Amino acid sequence: MSIKRIDVGSRMSGAVIHGNTVYLAGQVGEGESVTDQCKSSLAEVDRLLAASGSSKSKILQTIIYLSDIADFAEMNAVWEGWIDPDNPPARATSEAKLAAPKYKVEFIITAALD
Repeated sequence: MSIKRIDVGSRMSGAVIHGNTVYLAGQVGEGESVTDQCKSSLAEVDRLLAASGSSKSKILQTIIYLSDIADFAEMNAVWEGWIDPDNPPARATSEAKLAAPKYKVEFIITAALD
């Protein structure tokens, strides 16, 4: 099976397609609040899924890291407004130290192709 890489950089690719599955790099967003960062990063998830030939209705699994688990409800408010309610993925959420102090949330997505 071939491997296709999208948004290739020197350190990583934004997405990698292998077979009928697309793996997105962890997505962090811009903004001061968890809400702003969630909206920004999920917009990038939408863009990468579309570039890969997939969509949020095809998400298989999501791993969410929060820099502070106290932000769980705020993150969920954005997530529940964004996710396809008819096709919710398997999901795990935990608290973790992220790559830079300014980041409050990171989404890691695995999806099927359309």
